[in-house]
Amino acid sequence: MKNERLGIYGGSFSPPHRGHTEAAAAFLQAAKLDRLMIVPALLPPHKTLDGEATPKERLAMCQLAFSALPNTEISDRELCRGGKSYSVLTLRELSAPGRELFMLVGTDMFLTLDTWHLAEEIFSLASIVLIRRENDPENTRKIEEKSVEFKERYGARLLIPKTHVVQISSDEIRTALREGRDVSAWLAPEVEGYIRQCHLYRV
Repeated sequence: MKNERLGIYGGSFSPPHRGHTEAAAAFLQAAKLDRLMIVPALLPPHKTLDGEATPKERLAMCQLAFSALPNTEISDRELCRGGKSYSVLTLRELSAPGRELFMLVGTDMFLTLDTWHLAEEIFSLASIVLIRRENDPENTRKIEEKSVEFKERYGARLLIPKTHVVQISSDEIRTALREGRDVSAWLAPEVEGYIRQCHLYRV
């Protein structure tokens, strides 16, 4: 029996937008995943949340945003665990015989992976899949250099497919919402409706 290919996509998702869902779809296809787990973070180690959406609200928005993707589930494991949401802890929990783990990262995350908590263990537990949401030649050079370094230093298993994902950030969307601008091109109608219903991000 072949190993299950499980993908892990973590983040703050405040709010989850088209860039996230397109990255998830590309992840499913590129890594040939049997199952994809979306894992909202409670306390991301590398950023400070603005506090305008609670963990429960971010979880609910993820359930709305990713509902159309096949073989995809939303996990509250990091919200329930408490404390800082270190990726290595989630990978440890999900590691099991007969299962192969894949972790999705964006460009900024990829370029700093070696500074993450217990980075060496992260590389040993999961294949790293970089889904880019930008097209910066300078980043391309840095990614190539880091790829060589990660393989030599950690024996990293890397997958960097060519993708075309919408370039937008949650921070830009929060700003647009506060300013009353149209965000329908970036948010699923269900997510935008939830934000307005719950008066998130000062809407």
